[in-house]
Amino acid sequence: MSAAAVSVTGLSKTFRVPDGMSGRTHHTAVDQVTFAIEPGGSLGIVGESGSGKTTIARILVGLERASAGSITVLGRDRTAPARRSAERDRRAREMQIVFQDPYTSLDPSQSARAAVDEVLRHHTELTTAGRAARRAELMDQVGLTDRQATARPRELSGGQRQRVAIARALAAEPRVLILDEAVSALDVSIQAQILNLLADIRSATGIAYLLISHDLAVVRQLCDTVLVLRHGRVVEHGDCAQVLDTPAEEYTKALRAAVPVAGWRPGPST
Repeated sequence: MSAAAVSVTGLSKTFRVPDGMSGRTHHTAVDQVTFAIEPGGSLGIVGESGSGKTTIARILVGLERASAGSITVLGRDRTAPARRSAERDRRAREMQIVFQDPYTSLDPSQSARAAVDEVLRHHTELTTAGRAARRAELMDQVGLTDRQATARPRELSGGQRQRVAIARALAAEPRVLILDEAVSALDVSIQAQILNLLADIRSATGIAYLLISHDLAVVRQLCDTVLVLRHGRVVEHGDCAQVLDTPAEEYTKALRAAVPVAGWRPGPST
């Protein structure tokens, strides 16, 4: 049996936060969270703002350090920070992240094509011609035209910028892609287009997804399994349709009840 794409056991994160009365105190953002994603699988993590979703994503990609617990990706332990550049590069090739706002994560001076080429130069040994061919393949895969590929972020719409961010992440050929509220800033029709794109990419490449979202409809469309967080702790975890259709916990029922009916089951884009 192949190793899980991602395996997380007992993950916890406690921050020290200032308190005007007592000086220093602690806040537990993630508390004993355990989950796994199989190769080619898709897990959604849902919960209200402040539930610990983004903290988990930041720990997985090395932007935060866990206070406790263990993390393996493709069978390799990555609980401790990577101390050498070669190890950081290897981890980047295994796992990439797409953030909520691509405008802040893209270099404003780079065209879409240049942003992707930078990743290809750093993470592959392709020739100049090979990089050009791979760039064109990625632009086509995410649905960007030649004109859009030469544009800078300010010249692109929000949905187009998110396509660039996805292409740039895919350029490293990761086996795991974290999507941290990656469609929440887009209008509903563009959301549907990006979600369909992500589903197609997963089907074509076998990449595994970890989707961080407060939107249950988005999770329903893209994920096989779902994990519900409240105050950093797992409330419910299981098959996506089962958890969202017949939740066992009152908190999950409340999240489900808060979903606007018109947006609950987004259909494919036209």
